[in-house]
Amino acid sequence: MERHPLQDHPLRGLFTATGARSRRASSWDRRGKNWDFLIVGPGQSAVLLEHEGPGCVTHVYCAMAFPEVTDYRDAILRCWWDGEETPSVEVPLGDFFAVAHARVRLLRSELVAVNPGFGASHGMHAYFPMPFSSSARITLENRGERTLGGALPAFWFHVDYETYEAPPPTSTLRFHAQWRQEKPTTSVGERANVQLHEGVNLDGADNYVALDARGAGQMVGLVLEINNVAGGWYGEGDDMAFVDGEAWPPSIHGTGTEETFGGGACPTHEYAAPYSGFHLVESPDFAGLVGAYRWFVHDPIRFTSALRWTVEHGHANNFANEYASVAYWYQTEPHAPFPALPARPELRPPFPAIYDEAREAFFSAARAAMKDLSSPVLLEVAAVGEDFYAGRYAAALARLRAR
Repeated sequence: MERHPLQDHPLRGLFTATGARSRRASSWDRRGKNWDFLIVGPGQSAVLLEHEGPGCVTHVYCAMAFPEVTDYRDAILRCWWDGEETPSVEVPLGDFFAVAHARVRLLRSELVAVNPGFGASHGMHAYFPMPFSSSARITLENRGERTLGGALPAFWFHVDYETYEAPPPTSTLRFHAQWRQEKPTTSVGERANVQLHEGVNLDGADNYVALDARGAGQMVGLVLEINNVAGGWYGEGDDMAFVDGEAWPPSIHGTGTEETFGGGACPTHEYAAPYSGFHLVESPDFAGLVGAYRWFVHDPIRFTSALRWTVEHGHANNFANEYASVAYWYQTEPHAPFPALPARPELRPPFPAIYDEAREAFFSAARAAMKDLSSPVLLEVAAVGEDFYAGRYAAALARLRAR
């Protein structure tokens, strides 16, 4: 039978019957009122999704309003598929949505988006398909000392998913995401923290490791976060992906950190594109905080037994900086054990000296404005959140003082 042209239509998934059923788990108020959020106290965990049977998560959304900046690191997102004992996803909430160093940047990419609210609130989205055969469980743990959400202690969420009559094909891989950090990296060689030098790296042994997976699958994404405490251009480090346990040289060897994330030489301006970006560049002289992402949608890194994705910290690993990352991939189960998640103090994002003063002023103003939720003052204070949550604490403090 001749193939119909509609079978090749790029949007055929929108008009082709599949037999799937759409569902949503969310924080809607079961009493029919308007308290459509969760309250997650300190030390508590909330279940975002609990489903028995085959299905696939298609979209995850969450939002807070006037949160503590540290909420983005204190909240830990975990996902289990098919009754597994250890989670396939274990990542701080903000970093899962590419909120690097707990500094919010608006982001419109193929797989992750961060959209604006009223200044002190942002909607975070992830569109990774997350299939499962028999069950799915997604939780959020609050490791902070306060109720999640800051001045307005509330957490809104949606988990959109499909359910099926039969399990997915046996070739269907499971979604994984993992946090790693190294604070600081160890400088190698005699020319520490120097951009250009004659050092040699012919084994990749001292590279920063973002993923060390065992099994068969494909890597589909990476968020890389650098605190460039050394200063100067840090990005001469090449990405190196060692596939299926291979020795030197790796199958994939890059030419510099900026190339990995789609930039021209030494990016000094923030950008966010569908598949790559340097969405956080704190300083044009490269010092301080950096955040970048790469989605391997059209070019997943495929492996049949193992994948070790690494990047040099400076050429030949000569920079001593703070590195952290989220790797996203699909693979067969069981997955290799994850590194232990660092304790809460070790996950605390870096803050300048002015942060405590700006935080106290911002939340004092927010609490006062919340005494009358209909007052324009609330929106005025919330607008200051555009600077506060972006990490521009001096600017936020100046705006608060000028009110």
